[in-house]
Amino acid sequence: MSEVLMSRLSWQEYARRIAAGAVVFLPVGALEQHGPHLPLGVDAMLSTDVAVGVAQRVGGVVAAPLNYGYKSQARCGGGQCFPGTTSLDAQTLISFVQDVIRELVRHGARNIVLVDGHYENQWFLTEACELAWRELGASTPELRCMRTEYWDFCGIDVLDPMFPGGFPGFALEHAALIETSMMLHLHPDLVDLSLLPDDGPAEFPVYDMFPQTGHGVPPSGVLSSARGAKAEYGATIFETVCNGLAAAVGEAFKAG
Repeated sequence: MSEVLMSRLSWQEYARRIAAGAVVFLPVGALEQHGPHLPLGVDAMLSTDVAVGVAQRVGGVVAAPLNYGYKSQARCGGGQCFPGTTSLDAQTLISFVQDVIRELVRHGARNIVLVDGHYENQWFLTEACELAWRELGASTPELRCMRTEYWDFCGIDVLDPMFPGGFPGFALEHAALIETSMMLHLHPDLVDLSLLPDDGPAEFPVYDMFPQTGHGVPPSGVLSSARGAKAEYGATIFETVCNGLAAAVGEAFKAG
């Protein structure tokens, strides 16, 4: 497959692909601390990588990613207490995504996939899809939007061998084995294993307090141990996720 990034296509080539019915992928991430060993942009990088991998499989186009996400929460992202974590209010995120969906529909796109790489985004992306359909559905009844968190396509059968001590759950996998392994596979130059902490799994109460204080969050910001992360694991996870999402896209948007 040739280039799939919308930002690298001419408008004529983009228009040709949209007219041919290409699925458009919108990666959404965050600018958020990911421990001392990973960069702040992990969520947007990985959601974009997955979107590209799937677009190459299904003949799609990948829109420019949204690099900011909803506010980091202590129990799944370490919270707002870390320098560098730069977040949006819910309504800002909803409006931004709704605006992008409106523009993609104006271009002629009718099948749109939001690929989420930041745990806290999910309900606000859902709201953006709901509001976009409320606004555009009457005039564009063929419009279909899918929202997915890419990690949901990686089942426990794949993850179990990677977690001999037991899988801690996706919420605690922030900057831990899964994301570190994927970054080792996709962006090894941005991973510093010499700084790898051995925190977690973090233990939190079953409630949240505001204002956020960082209570229960390990000083590194890593919620579960990333020890044992491997590029090979990252390759397995990436291929599993891309193949699973590609199959889901084919099923969800098949003709009729």
